[in-house]
Amino acid sequence: MESRSSIVGGRILKKKWIVSLLCLTVLISFIVHFLKEDEKLKVVVVAKSLDLEYWKIFESGAKKAFHDFDIDGQVIAPNSIYPISNEVDTLKKVLRQHPDALIVTPIHPSVTIPVLMEYKKNNIPVLFAGRDADWEDKVTYIGTDHLKLGIMAGQLLGSMLQPGDQVAIIHGTLKDHAEVERIKGAKEALGKAGIEITTEQLGEDRYGKTISVFENILQNHPDIQGVFATDDLIALNVLKTVEKEGLMIPIIGTDGITDMIDVVNEGKLSATIAQNPYDMAYLSVVQAIKAVNGEHVPERIDSGVDILTKDNARDRLAFQNNIFYSRVEKFKHFLHELL
Repeated sequence: MESRSSIVGGRILKKKWIVSLLCLTVLISFIVHFLKEDEKLKVVVVAKSLDLEYWKIFESGAKKAFHDFDIDGQVIAPNSIYPISNEVDTLKKVLRQHPDALIVTPIHPSVTIPVLMEYKKNNIPVLFAGRDADWEDKVTYIGTDHLKLGIMAGQLLGSMLQPGDQVAIIHGTLKDHAEVERIKGAKEALGKAGIEITTEQLGEDRYGKTISVFENILQNHPDIQGVFATDDLIALNVLKTVEKEGLMIPIIGTDGITDMIDVVNEGKLSATIAQNPYDMAYLSVVQAIKAVNGEHVPERIDSGVDILTKDNARDRLAFQNNIFYSRVEKFKHFLHELL
């Protein structure tokens, strides 16, 4: 008959064996998990900014694609667009992570393309999204056709006016190729409609912050009948002056941020132009996957623009509000788990 001490000792050894087996199982599970994580494609998106609403919508589109295609992805941006070294430093940092693909919005192409050439040397596909630039080694450009946007905006503004009416164009920095293309397209369409462009003025300071210029424009050109603003923040700034002066003139923006859609929905403006940053980012991730897998990727992919009026503004608002509601709910869940 076994002694009590032998039985107890055997039980202890058995428990130790079970604990060791459990620890080994957990360790194997972790190893398998990390191996699976390693197998995922790693895609990094370097956006222009994550502070502005437009780029937050862009970020949401990319993250939805990451989720849908089981991608190990992240969306980052320089702390600010100036100094220009911020973008260079961000891209160099990402390069050290050795992603499978890079999606980037080139803010300052003259200084960023030399860094992007290092990606090319390391066989990392580079896709441009949101802003294009002349670089033959990019895989593709996914985003708005800004010339087409300008033409559409000019046609829309022209449809609200009569031949001979005067308009102002208020724009951002002309160092931005997208701004130049939008203005070029708007001028072409307004010219065909017989609309006179009385003045063109910069609507932001050297740091990209919107400034009020429309009061001065009205003083010098009191017969202005409409405004084309190359971004929504400029358009909303113009609207403040228009409302203050008790005027009723059309103002066409180009982004489709929530505040701009709100004023259309409320009837303060009859229409505006909206881009599709959510689709733009989602499509960019899809094309990045194709590039990594060696599949054909078109040289340019137009993410499209929409004309928003009171008839469809509510639907667009619901879509964008749902994006931000989801972001808030995820943050609340994160805080709950943390606490």
